[in-house]
Amino acid sequence: MKSKKPVSAFAVLKTREVRRISNNKKRKSNSPQIQNNLSKKMKNKEVLENLKRQVHAQLDKSPMVYRPKPRDKQPKENKFSSEVEKKFKEANNNTKPINGHKRRRSSIKKNINIENDNMDSFTVEQGGVSKTILSKSTEVEKVENDSISLFDSRHEAKKCFSWLIFPVTPDNFFKDVWEKTPLLVKRHHNSTYYKRIFSTDEFDRILKEQVVQFGKNIDVTSYVDGKRETHNPEGRAHASVVWDYYQNGCSIRLLNPQTFSKSVWNLTSFLQEYFGSCVGANVYLTPPGTQGFAPHYDDIEAFVLQLEGKKRWKLYAPRNPSETLPRHSSSNLNPKELGENILTVQLEPGDMLYFPRGFIHQASTQGDAHSLHITVSAAQQNTWGDFLQKLVPTALEQLFEDDQEFRESLPIDYMKNMGVANSDILSEGREKFLEKLQNLMNKLISNLPVDPCVDQIAKKYVHDCLPPVLNKAERKVTIIGNQSKWDNGAIVNQFKLENKTQIKLIRSTILRLVTEENVVRVYHSMENSREYHGEEPQFMEILPDMAIGVEYLIHSYPNFIAIDELPVEKDDDRMTLAAALYEKGLVMTKEPLN
Repeated sequence: MKSKKPVSAFAVLKTREVRRISNNKKRKSNSPQIQNNLSKKMKNKEVLENLKRQVHAQLDKSPMVYRPKPRDKQPKENKFSSEVEKKFKEANNNTKPINGHKRRRSSIKKNINIENDNMDSFTVEQGGVSKTILSKSTEVEKVENDSISLFDSRHEAKKCFSWLIFPVTPDNFFKDVWEKTPLLVKRHHNSTYYKRIFSTDEFDRILKEQVVQFGKNIDVTSYVDGKRETHNPEGRAHASVVWDYYQNGCSIRLLNPQTFSKSVWNLTSFLQEYFGSCVGANVYLTPPGTQGFAPHYDDIEAFVLQLEGKKRWKLYAPRNPSETLPRHSSSNLNPKELGENILTVQLEPGDMLYFPRGFIHQASTQGDAHSLHITVSAAQQNTWGDFLQKLVPTALEQLFEDDQEFRESLPIDYMKNMGVANSDILSEGREKFLEKLQNLMNKLISNLPVDPCVDQIAKKYVHDCLPPVLNKAERKVTIIGNQSKWDNGAIVNQFKLENKTQIKLIRSTILRLVTEENVVRVYHSMENSREYHGEEPQFMEILPDMAIGVEYLIHSYPNFIAIDELPVEKDDDRMTLAAALYEKGLVMTKEPLN
């Protein structure tokens, strides 16, 4: 049976660029000639372009190092001030040399080294109410009725990533760094930059208060004399047992810190929205003078954030083209297999090291200092090839059903004319075979179900990702904060949606509208577990006539829409749809219902 034409359409997700302001403090240059040029006024575009070329010529000669002047002390973390915004914008301007630095895609020897100490915290402003994304408390003391009217999760996701890689801008990062070359950001004078993400104290608390299982949530490892070993016993990882392994020189890896730590959950939930794919995290605690893992390369884009102590990292270039952006991680490698060492660096608290998948790496602690770092991972098996693996078989399956040519038998003499042994022989049978194949391939390309396959990939993303972290303001305007309750034999605080009630999606990517098996389903992540695939895919089926209402909410985000504005033909269906979305926690109202 032919499947119905899919109802859902691409939601155009646009992120707002951070507006640049002029930098009041000119960056000093090592070159007197360039410094003199920078002090002159640029009166026309031609002079400015000539100056840029001189700067870039200097930068091409050595790795890029950014050493800004020390900045004023940052505002307190629980306040959003114009000064933070100003410094954030100024820092974006300070990265101009990166923007103009030309690098071929295959370049892997020129690592980017940046030193910066700014932007203490990633702060979100919601209609005048501020909160610090990575603080241990996400509570907001006072909420105005319109406090979440301006909240756009896409914008906040971009701000989160901007904070992570600061002072490099996202635009420059994806132009010059992403999937191309490692990036090192040093923060000598800001060792507390990432302090609110995770700590050894929180690690200890989790082991004591949460049910952490060896193998599932935590690994105990060692790497001695070129041999990597895993020492996981069975059962729960009690703090005393884990710390005994640590005292004996074993590294401790927490495999899914977002399950136990709200700050890590908060960070990864925003980053997954920015990347449009699953974002994970691992925490590594390494004793002094040890190494916990053998050299290897991974199948993820890695952002290493140093939290405590020091760790010495060595990076090696991909050894051959097949190991550039690999789909799978390598096995443990021995020292003779490592290839060219392109970077050796000691990470200290506040530093960040990014490297693409395929770059071999190893890390060890030196002296008497322990190390705690978190690796944030992205882009695992989220490639064009992965998409085509889904797209082409789906197209073939549909063409088998719809087009007789794809069901016709191969020529009876095709083995005589085709094959490697016959590849140099020109024959009429071979020519006809290739011509027929070309015609079928043209049909295949013309009938690729791109949009339905994107919906299936997006459906997988919705299942893979974490549920959103809601602050107090958001909880008050969702089903979570509008719970009915039992009071002396009566049910009180029952919510009631009205035609004029204004609603919007809780997050821009909270749901995906998919047509499959001749029904319309709304897949969502609101009820996902904080453990990867801890729950089956969550969805609700709706009537086909309601689908346009869901699309309207998707395309209207982040604006609120009155329920009676939803383009659903029947009044009852319109209210039924709004109530169903509200009861699942997928939409918020502009004002509390109770």
